[in-house]
Amino acid sequence: MRRTRLDTATKDLDPPFAIVDLDAFDHNAADLARRAAGHPIRVASKSIRVRDLVSRALDRPGYAGVMCYSLAEALWLSEQNVSEDLLVAYPTADRAALQKLAANETARQRVTIMVDSVEHLDFVDAAIGPHSDIRVCLELDVSWRPLPGVHIGPRRSPVHTPAQAASLAAKIARRSGFTLVGVMAYEGQIAGLGDNPPGQPLRALAIRAIQAKSGPELIGRRTAVVTAVRQVAELEFVNGGGTGSLELTGTDPSVTELAAGSGLFGPTLFDGYQAFKPEPAALFALPVVRKPAKRVATLFAGGYIASGTPTPDRQPSPYLPEGLKTLGLEGAGEVQTPVTGKAAEQLAIGDRVWMRHAKAGELFERFDEVHLVHGDRIERTVPTYRGERRNFG
Repeated sequence: MRRTRLDTATKDLDPPFAIVDLDAFDHNAADLARRAAGHPIRVASKSIRVRDLVSRALDRPGYAGVMCYSLAEALWLSEQNVSEDLLVAYPTADRAALQKLAANETARQRVTIMVDSVEHLDFVDAAIGPHSDIRVCLELDVSWRPLPGVHIGPRRSPVHTPAQAASLAAKIARRSGFTLVGVMAYEGQIAGLGDNPPGQPLRALAIRAIQAKSGPELIGRRTAVVTAVRQVAELEFVNGGGTGSLELTGTDPSVTELAAGSGLFGPTLFDGYQAFKPEPAALFALPVVRKPAKRVATLFAGGYIASGTPTPDRQPSPYLPEGLKTLGLEGAGEVQTPVTGKAAEQLAIGDRVWMRHAKAGELFERFDEVHLVHGDRIERTVPTYRGERRNFG
């Protein structure tokens, strides 16, 4: 029984605390590699935020490189020799980090920054003055636009068409101090949107219809974009996908690598997919501190709300013992989280309830350390980014 195993492994700890079940983590890593079908997976660090676990994934077959969420993070991971291939997935306006990048030859060879406009190049030049070649990746907007004025997908790059991509690529190629080495195209409306949301059959049908139309359109457009960009630059990589779209993105002949991170931890937002089911690997434990009613147990703390739309699916969820749920009028709170259900009858003061976060790496912004559990014991305890005094926004 998993609850017994985790309770045994952590019996000497006082909650709140966080763990990663290495058995589940390794299972998920193997399954992601299987789904990638031979494409290397770049590890999305924002979904991990534990340096030891980023390295654990990279040590496995099928994984290569890191997709960082800030330039400062990429520079730090380079300093720590976590990887020699660090792609910053979002444009940067961090002048200090750009200056540090420009001054460090090793970092310039390892780190690639994201751009989607000439203005990004102008910002870099203004921040650091004359500089040696800085590696850049062109981000393509891969939202689905079935009708004029309809935009389905994340609001990211303004570069949507092959002509727009070719124009920007040519401008980068002519620009002194920059080398275009990659294209990134993240299909958030597929990778980050579960097609089987629990208890929402109509929403599920709508999402599947969108994805069925968006997927083929994207493959054709992305292939055309890469063909056009390769006319002016020798690309090292074309990155696409995410945990939720590895199979689809892997069928695109223009893509050379995939990206994933959340699937290693299996947060609740990834319960809503038909094609795969990750094991919950990242968990946190909260103690019971009140019993206000027979079927209600109040836990200490727990209001670890995920970013995004302020909807119920962004709350953490009780996991073990099974059969618990939060209260609709109170939810997960800063100092207390009441849970209810038949299982609450058996909970006593001091017992622990195992919880799951809605997203992956955001959980570890709440804890300085994470206990890595193997079987029924703690294998070791390692710092999170927060525990290493690294806050990248």
